[in-house]
Formats: sequence, structure tokens, C-alpha cells
Amino acid sequence: MTKRIRAFDAEAIHAGNKGLAIDHDAVARTVDELLDRMTLAQKIHEIRGCQAESIDGLYYAGGDESLGIPPYRMVDGPRGARAGTATAFPVAAARAATFDVELERRVGMAIGLEVAAKGGNVLLAPTINLLRHPGWGRAQETYSEDPFHMGAMAVAFVSGAQNHVLTSPKHFAANNLENTRFELSANIEARALHELYLPHFKRVVTEAAAASVMSAYNRLNGVYCGEHPELLTRILRDDWGFTGFVESDWFLGTRSTSTALIAGLDIEMPAPYRFTDELLHEALESGELDEEIIHRNARHALYQKIAWRLDQPETPDAGVVECAAHVALAREVAEKSIVLLKNEAEILPLDDRNGVRIAVVGDLADTANLGDRGSSFVTSSEVTTPLAGISACVKRAEVEFFSSDSDFATLGEFDVSVVVAGLTYRDEGEFIPTAQEEAEGGDLARGGDRATLCLPDSQRQLIERVAALSTRTVVVLEGGSAIVVQDWLSRVEGLLMAWYPGREGGHAIADVLFGVANPSGKLPVCFPTADNQLMDWDITALDVPHDLLHGYRYLDHHGRTAEFAFGFGLSYTRFELGDVSISRSGAGFRVLVPVSNVGSRAGASVVQLYVSCTGSAVTRVDKELKGFGRVELEVGETVELEMELADNDLCYFDAEPGQWRLDACAYTIRLGFSADHLGTSTTWVFDGTDWCPSPPG
Repeated sequence: MTKRIRAFDAEAIHAGNKGLAIDHDAVARTVDELLDRMTLAQKIHEIRGCQAESIDGLYYAGGDESLGIPPYRMVDGPRGARAGTATAFPVAAARAATFDVELERRVGMAIGLEVAAKGGNVLLAPTINLLRHPGWGRAQETYSEDPFHMGAMAVAFVSGAQNHVLTSPKHFAANNLENTRFELSANIEARALHELYLPHFKRVVTEAAAASVMSAYNRLNGVYCGEHPELLTRILRDDWGFTGFVESDWFLGTRSTSTALIAGLDIEMPAPYRFTDELLHEALESGELDEEIIHRNARHALYQKIAWRLDQPETPDAGVVECAAHVALAREVAEKSIVLLKNEAEILPLDDRNGVRIAVVGDLADTANLGDRGSSFVTSSEVTTPLAGISACVKRAEVEFFSSDSDFATLGEFDVSVVVAGLTYRDEGEFIPTAQEEAEGGDLARGGDRATLCLPDSQRQLIERVAALSTRTVVVLEGGSAIVVQDWLSRVEGLLMAWYPGREGGHAIADVLFGVANPSGKLPVCFPTADNQLMDWDITALDVPHDLLHGYRYLDHHGRTAEFAFGFGLSYTRFELGDVSISRSGAGFRVLVPVSNVGSRAGASVVQLYVSCTGSAVTRVDKELKGFGRVELEVGETVELEMELADNDLCYFDAEPGQWRLDACAYTIRLGFSADHLGTSTTWVFDGTDWCPSPPG
């Protein structure tokens, strides 16, 4: 009997999430009783952070010993605890490339556990801003250009982390340009906002019970997100039923006093600048602010302290930080995140046998390259570089290292040259105006957006020089998002995208290069052939129009073909899909598809489900991802993958009444292994009342 695998097992994903086990009636009564005993000054203390600088990596907010109220102790971040040393996991973009929600849940659990061991109780993660353009400086921090993919990964992380600590998905909302993030306005009509830029935030709130949300620096349609009543109250609380607290992004995330509080910003972080005693009392005395608003926001701030019983902390043993299990997990994630983009004449995997000579080239091969050095920067006690990983993996072949400025005249004497090239924190990352100096030896770095997706000249020239002199060339790219490779792609035989692979990245790269691990990563962002293949991109813009088209949606609409499509990734083995079965199941569809490994190695692949609409009453994009499932198969093995497709996921947002509508039209369900490799398809028609399958042909 063929084994069946569920693509998204909600029960397993949400197991242990404390946010889903809250007795809200009991909590509400306790909070209201506590508020009745609090003075105005005590309530005010609960709506602001306590200090501008962290204490042992933690930022405190609120807390009152006389009332038994603990403080929030907040800490970044998206790839590990930013407090002392901790396990540096691969960046979120890399983890997204695994398309493995169960694995991401485990990462969330591990990071949450390490945060708790350091005394933290709020993890300022995950970053879930939609990757509108791959040039965004913080692309590495987020998961995807697709909201469905983003939502699934984010829900898994939140539910995993909330086994131990509160999470704070960020930045709410439409924060997707870094250099001008403090002033720019993301101008978005309601339909695009609800269909593209908010669904993943909605999922972490409604499915995973995210305990808090961090507001964004930028403006949305001219209004700062930290004082945006539609976002913070009408959508987040009234529509989605959010019961947690909203904290500002640090320093410039709060732009006003009364306006921000009334809109629904509950806690100013990291310290009071707009929520000072003086400004609050002035606003109260002038009538600009009502004391009831402070009471309401203090209630929001207190709610999770009671719900999560933060006055009774369970601090894990410090030994869980960088424990063997977490180190092994970091390596597993790195291995599964690596995307094989080119494998001409099956140059990979490389041979590790006597007589084989391998040149490892490039300074990045011998550099710990973990990603940007902004708020998500993590320090591990040990980091394995690609060169160190290769040296540890190879037992028989000869390995020689060439730095970027070496004499390459002898490269032709080697069987293969492995070039490690790409980007670093100097090229992309969080933009921190107060730290524009070089960051060697420090925490912060330049970061910022990329004006071009091409490699820096020095890296491109390195690849070209090596390829010109080598018998065969394999390139390992490090970076946080899409990189234009067309100028030199034809000159190399092999290409891997390794992202910023975390503390165990060097071992993972070596394992994939030598076939210890079979590459299974898939791109969470399309790689264009050139900068001008995507939408206009201006990293100095202050007013940025957003619509329904970006990424693969934009390419489809304009009839353009990416260099490497969304969801693309090769393997050392081959997979096939069998006959698909689609049937109605409740308010949606059940999709069953056999997946077989028909190659010669064990491996994993990701089946992707896209939906196209015909005859819609509104403009629809060519196709949208609405499901995916990762399967790991032995040679010759077949499993049946089960995916659920909800009617709600087929709706469009009708802006005029502000409602979701299921359009009466034809829906074509297509399955395959990437956005540009979709084979089998089935069409169902909704007539406004009932569904029926469309006859073949």
C-alpha cells in the first residue's frame, strides 16, 4: 500500500503552541481585575520600553514588582537569539528554500528555546514582509516573494517558537524597501494589500495565535504604520481577532503620542520618547487623549503577560544554547536549503578519490559569511567556512586553496575549480544610518538595498578569471536573494545557491558538493535574466506604488521567462508525478498525487500546486501558488501526497464592500516542480452556487 503524506499537517505544526491553549475568558477576567487596582502611572509604565540599550541582549518593557507584573524581555531575531553566543541558523530566505514547514517549526522551537534559556520571553521574529523585489536589503530575513509560501513557513516558525516564548512577527506592514524605510509611503490599493501584503500576517494571527506584532517604520498610503488605525485596530483586532500587543519598531517606529496610542500602538520601544510622562500628561490635560485609551492599551500590553504566565517563568538550562541537537539542526537546514541551479554533464557530485585534484577559490571560501549585521545578527561560538567544510569532508582527493588575489596560472592542472563567490553584509542588509562605518569587530554594518542584482565587479571578475583558466568550474553563490548570473553562467559547468548558510554552512556545502547530501532546495524567489526583466526598482524612492504584479506574477503577465523560476531546483535524482485525483472535501478540494523517485539516488522534491482563473469578473494574475508539499523518497519509492485547497484561498478581495468573494468562473489546478514546469492540470467550474469538474479537452 502506498504511503500517504499530508503536505501541511496542521495538528503537528501547531503542537505545543502555548498561544493556542489560552483560556481567554479567564485571562480577560484576571487582566480586568488587575487593571482596577492600577494607578494611571502604573498603566503608563506598561505601554513603553525601559531602556535604550539592551541588558545582556534583552530589551525590557513594563513590569511592576509591587503588583507581581513581570516585564517583557524582548530579543531578536530571525536566525537565532541575538544575545551573547547562540546557534546561528541559515537565514530565513535559505530556510524558505527548503519548502519544509515541519523543519521550520523545529527551527522556531530551537530558537525559542535558546531565547528562553537566556531569560528572554519575546522573540522579535519572524520577518514576514513580502519580497516585492529581490533587491530589498533585508530579503535574506524574509521567506518569499509569494504570500502563500510565506504564510505557511511563518505559521510553522511561530507555532514552533511559541512552545517556549512569545513571538512578534514583523514589520506590519509593507516594509519592503530599506534605504528610505523611515519616510517612504507604500501606496497600495485595498485589493493588492489584502491579497498580497497581509495574508501571511493574518495567518500567523488566526492560525498560530502570534502573541504580538511589531509595526513597521514606513507609511502605508501616507500614514505611518505605527499610527495607522486601519492596520492596527480595524484589520488586526476587529477583523482578525488579535488579542496580543503591538510594539513599535525601535526608536523611529513611534512618530506621535496621542495619534499612535489611539490608532492602536500599545508599546513604544525601546524606551519612551513619544510616550513620556510629560507628553502623555500634556495630551491628557489638553483633551487630545482620553485616559480610557491608556487603559485600553495597557490592557493589551498586560494581556499576554497573564495569558502566558510570565510571572512563573520556566528557564531552560543554559546548556541548550548551541547544543549538539541545535548544531545538527542548523546543518540539516543548510543542506536542505542549497539549490542546485546548473549541473552540466553531471559535474556534480564531485569525486573524492585518489588522484583527483580540486582547487577551492575565492576569499569567501575562507570567510564566515552569516548574513547582515543589523538586528538579526547572531554570534556563534564556531562557524564552519566552505573551505573548512570541504577539507573535513574530503578523505582522498587533493584540495588546494587559492585566495581571490592568487596567481591562477596553475588552475588548468586541477580536475575542477570550486569558486565561492557572492555577497556579504557590505552589499545588503538592514540599513542602519548610525553605523555606516565598517563593522569589523562590531555588531552593526552598512546594509541597505541593492541597486542591481548583479554581483559586485570583483566577484564577477573572479568567476570569469577562474572559468577561463580551469578545466571545469563549479560556482557556489552566497547571498540573501536573487543574483543575476547570465553574464557568466555559460562559462561554468555547475552552480549552487547556498544563501547565508549559518554556522554549519561549510559542512552543508561540502556535503552537497560531494554527494553526501542530495540537493533539494527550491528557489523562494525568481532569478531574473537581467535587472530590467523585473519591475522598476528605485532604492531612493519615497512614494512607491504597489499592485498585484511582482516576481513570477510580473514575469507571467509580461510574457517573460526567468533565468531560474520560482520553485526551481535540480537534484541528483529524478522525480515523476502520477495521475492526480481532485475531489471536493468540505469547503474546498482534496488533491492527491503520487510522487515517485525514478532516479538512482535517494532524494527530496517539492510538489507545487498553482491555480489559474478563466472568465473572472476581475483581473487575475496568470497563476498563483496555493499549495506545496515536500517529499523525501528512496530510490524507486512512491508516496501519495495529499494537499488541501480551500475555497477561501481562491477568493479575491472586493474593495468596495471590503469582502472576500469566490468568483463564478473556471479554476484550473496545475501541479509540477516549479512555476515554469507545470504538467498535469484539472479544471473545475464554480457557477456561483455549486462546483463541477470541467470535461477534459
